[in-house]
Amino acid sequence: MSIALPIEVTVAGRNAFDRRVAATTATRLTAAHIETVQVNVGLRCNLACHHCHVESSPARKEEMDWPTMQLVLTATEKTNARTIDITGGAPEMNPNFRRLVVAASTSGFSVIVRTNLTIMLEPGYEDLPSFFASQNVHLIASLPCYLETNVDKQRGTHVYRESVEVIRRLNGVGYGTRDELPLDLVYNPGGATLPPDQHKLEEAYRRELDQRFGIRFNRLLTITNIAIGRYLHDLARQGKAEQYQQLLRDSFNPATVEGLMCRHQLHVGWDGTMYDCDFNFALGLPASAPGRHVRDFDPAMFVTRRIATGEHCFACTAGCGSSCGGALV
Repeated sequence: MSIALPIEVTVAGRNAFDRRVAATTATRLTAAHIETVQVNVGLRCNLACHHCHVESSPARKEEMDWPTMQLVLTATEKTNARTIDITGGAPEMNPNFRRLVVAASTSGFSVIVRTNLTIMLEPGYEDLPSFFASQNVHLIASLPCYLETNVDKQRGTHVYRESVEVIRRLNGVGYGTRDELPLDLVYNPGGATLPPDQHKLEEAYRRELDQRFGIRFNRLLTITNIAIGRYLHDLARQGKAEQYQQLLRDSFNPATVEGLMCRHQLHVGWDGTMYDCDFNFALGLPASAPGRHVRDFDPAMFVTRRIATGEHCFACTAGCGSSCGGALV
């Protein structure tokens, strides 16, 4: 079984998501300003997680080159953004990754790196905890449950144990224990459900991880699974794709619209194409602003653009909302 999700850019007309936004907020979904520049530096990863919306794996070859990274830095300097958010794949596997982190940090930007944790056990990457600490990088790490069975089912055998070991090493250099070295963990549901209350789940994570391993972290971020990529394939195989999408539609919360991440960021794909968010990047749905490549970035035009939307956008507005920074309300 499979489903086709409408992902067309809504410039002339409106799709179901646009109509729901308009009906509840009396506005169209447009950009607000740019707080963060998020950059996907490549799709190669040491893991191939079942929920991965960009379908990363060790076999992927796509990666951002250094000249494009320089264009990203230049574009960021033209905005009011103070944060560069680096993601992948496993972004650490890009050969110019450390160069980008140092350049961004030296330029005065706060740097976020989204890590799968386990990469720091791979040969050649073992020194990453100390490197991250030296650059005051804010780490956001995937750990979709505090229970081993659930993590390994979603991300692969032994991933839980490896993740715990890496968190211990990060704690050892100050992550999760020093204010200037934040370590946030990311939860996403293992099934076709919405995330539970973020604050209550954080309390459970903190208690369980402390009692079991004595490890520390700063915040837990809950993120709703988007019905795209491998997660959509899994839903379709289970016959739950339409059921899950209906759950997202029925759970639409207008209070989330103001804080949607697509309204407050620029996302740059590995080839330099600009998007409203990481999920539109995964779908190949570029931003509607003139000039699709980061070399042509015009901040005045980008912050007045219509957001490119589709059926998948209901995930970010369901329940408490979802973004790369966790729940919205």
